[in-house]
Amino acid sequence: MTSEMPADASNATAAAAQPQPASSTGGTQDNNTTATQPAPGELPHILKNDPARTGFDPRTAWWVNYFKILTGSITPEGAFHYRESRYRAHEARDCGRCERWRDWCLAHSPTVVFLRQRIAELGGELDARNVVCRRCPARLTEDGAVHRQSGGFSPDHGVLVCANEIRDRRHLEDTLAHEMVHAWDHLRWKVDWAGDKDLRHAACTEIRASMLSGECRWTREAFTRDNLTLTQQFQDCVRKRAVQSVMARPRCKDDVQAVKVVNQVWDSCFSDTRPFDEVYR
Repeated sequence: MTSEMPADASNATAAAAQPQPASSTGGTQDNNTTATQPAPGELPHILKNDPARTGFDPRTAWWVNYFKILTGSITPEGAFHYRESRYRAHEARDCGRCERWRDWCLAHSPTVVFLRQRIAELGGELDARNVVCRRCPARLTEDGAVHRQSGGFSPDHGVLVCANEIRDRRHLEDTLAHEMVHAWDHLRWKVDWAGDKDLRHAACTEIRASMLSGECRWTREAFTRDNLTLTQQFQDCVRKRAVQSVMARPRCKDDVQAVKVVNQVWDSCFSDTRPFDEVYR
C-alpha cells in the first residue's frame, strides 16, 4: 500500500460491495448437491426450490418443514431454501435487534469507539447513518456450496451488517470492528479493493481486519467453530480468513493465487497493528 491518502477521504466510511468471508465477516458450506444443466433462458435448478426434489414446501407450516429437516426428509438444498425463507419472514425482527446492538457498540464498545475516533482523525465518520443493518441473502452455487457473509465495506456507501447472520452482540462487535479496520485502511492508504492492479492490497487489509477485530480470538474459534487447536490457532485463523476474502475478489483466479498473495504480505501486515498499539482483542 502507498502512504498517499485518497483525495476524497470523507467518502471512505462505507458498506458491502465486497462480501467478507467468515464473517465476520462470511463463510462457505458445502452441501454436495449435484448440478444439472439448465434449459436456455432458465435459472439453474439449484437456485429455484422444487418441493418434489428438495422436500421443502413453503406452503407448509414452518415447524413441519423443520421436523422434516431433523428427520432427513429434506435435502441440503431444501434446507438452504428453508433457512432463507425463515430469514425473509423475520427480516424486521432481525434488523431491529441488529440496530439495537449496533447502537450499543457505537456508544460503548471500547474497540468500536476507539476505531471511530481514529477514523474521525483521518476525516471520516461512521455512525448509524452509514452503518446499516440489512438482510443478506446467501448464495447457493451449482456445486452445492453455500456462501454467506456477516458484513461488508464499500468506500462509497459505508458499513453493512448482515442482520440475519449475526448471532449475538459480541458477533456484531467483531463484524463491525472488522469493517472499521477496512475503513481506516481506506482513509490511511490508497487501497486497490478489487485487486485490479495489486491483490496484495486486499490481502494486507484482510489480514489486519481479521487480526485486529477479535474474530480470531481463541474463545470464538473454540465455541463457535469447534476449533480447539492451541498451537498457532490465531495465526492459522487470520491466514485462512484472509485467503477466503482474497478469493472473493474478481481478479483472483483461484485459491492458489490467493494463498500466494497472502504469503507475500504476511510478515509485514501481520505485524502491523495500527491504529492499535497491539492486538487488543
